[in-house]
Amino acid sequence: MQMLIPSAEQIAKRLIARKETVAVAESSTGGLIAATLLAVPGASAYFLGGAVVYTHAARAALLGVGEAETAGMRASTEPYALLVARRVRERHGASWGIGESGAAGPTGNRYGDAAGHSCIAVVGPAIERAITLETGRADRQANMRAFAQRALELFAELLAK
Repeated sequence: MQMLIPSAEQIAKRLIARKETVAVAESSTGGLIAATLLAVPGASAYFLGGAVVYTHAARAALLGVGEAETAGMRASTEPYALLVARRVRERHGASWGIGESGAAGPTGNRYGDAAGHSCIAVVGPAIERAITLETGRADRQANMRAFAQRALELFAELLAK
């Protein structure tokens, strides 16, 4: 997690200065995005909450997203990452929402995505962006770090605009 802290510190400074907040819904990062944001002293000023949404049951219970809202959509896609980012932002009343869904490894997911695949979305005031990251690796822990790092980088990029 140490390598992720510089990005989180940059994000924290901007959020605190702007009096903005963030909430996170993540899957294949297993809470690493939230943990990194919380590792920065003063996180209570900007971090409202987060959820590890690893199953359909968790998605329904933690985000209130049911089958009707995901009809024709599957996890580990940019539209899905946007959906969970929007919902976690809305449910927490946050300025920003981060959503992540993917396949950390060592094998792919049940949707046919290879290990090292992650879709990441950031939703904020008048901005939404989703990206797909493919690491090409089967190393679960390395992928989790890479996914979290890219999510933090994307968030920092959007905050800088």
